[in-house]
Amino acid sequence: MKRKILVTGADGFIGSHLTEMLVKQGYDVRAFALYNSFNTWGWLDYCDPAVKGKFEVFMGDVRDPYGVKTAMKDCDTVLHLAALIAIPYSYHSPDTYVDTNIKGTLNIVQAAKELGVRKVVHTSTSEVYGTARFVPITEDHPLQGQSPYSASKIGADQIALSFYTSFNTPVAVLRPFNTYGPRQSARAVIPTIISQIATGKETIKLGALTPTRDFSFVEDTANGFIKAMECDTINGTVTNVGSGFEISVLHTAELIAELMGKKINFELDSDRLRPEKSEVERLFASYDKAKKLMNWEPAYGGLEGFKKGLQKTIDWFTIPENLARYKTDTYNI
Repeated sequence: MKRKILVTGADGFIGSHLTEMLVKQGYDVRAFALYNSFNTWGWLDYCDPAVKGKFEVFMGDVRDPYGVKTAMKDCDTVLHLAALIAIPYSYHSPDTYVDTNIKGTLNIVQAAKELGVRKVVHTSTSEVYGTARFVPITEDHPLQGQSPYSASKIGADQIALSFYTSFNTPVAVLRPFNTYGPRQSARAVIPTIISQIATGKETIKLGALTPTRDFSFVEDTANGFIKAMECDTINGTVTNVGSGFEISVLHTAELIAELMGKKINFELDSDRLRPEKSEVERLFASYDKAKKLMNWEPAYGGLEGFKKGLQKTIDWFTIPENLARYKTDTYNI
């Protein structure tokens, strides 16, 4: 058995995939899930049967420093994914983003400092770059908080990095670009397109169609975390993981319709638009640093890789019991 890993946000989309991958690779995993009175473990309730019962679950809240420190005891490494991530929700409830994303991260690195944890990998987001000023976007690109969500993640990143410079706490910041795949929330564009088509809709409602994104398949992102935790040369720095390929929202929607064998009309829904200055128009990653220092590169890169990842995502969403977990007639913020 390899060393003990704490995964915060393990009940979420990326966290559940990461938990599965770690268990399959022989790590001893403690999965930190958000406490709730329903005793649900989020997506861990539906994880691969091959890993069921092979990881420990800790129910808590990253906003609570005492619970965080308890969860981290006897853990060698912390992969910190717990966060509020929905951009539209951050417009009307920004305080919760400060509490969860910034204070939650502070609780993680403070406990890591006090407990002498060997490594913390903190999760950033490509949203912190805002609309690209140059492409491909390297880690030196200016930071632009174009939404309360992205501003809270900039703050969280800086808190994490400050503990490296102030206390030599071994923290690395991993910055994934737009991750997609099975189990993703329907508030994200790819699941909302797939789920609407899968329920028979011929007209699909979308927000802005022209922005481009660097979509990264969830398996690549999860593998990036594992590579990051094994690479000490990135401590105290930020490292991008992305596909190195950009595509517009409209082209993505057309590609999904083609893969699903459907002819679809796409309709602009003003309720789904961000405020004009808040929309991030272009994201396109450079992953040269990850390739050089972590020996990481996407298995689902480029257009063909994107098609392969989309097909896996479509296959999962079109299983009736999976699709039934989504409210396809309701716009998720």
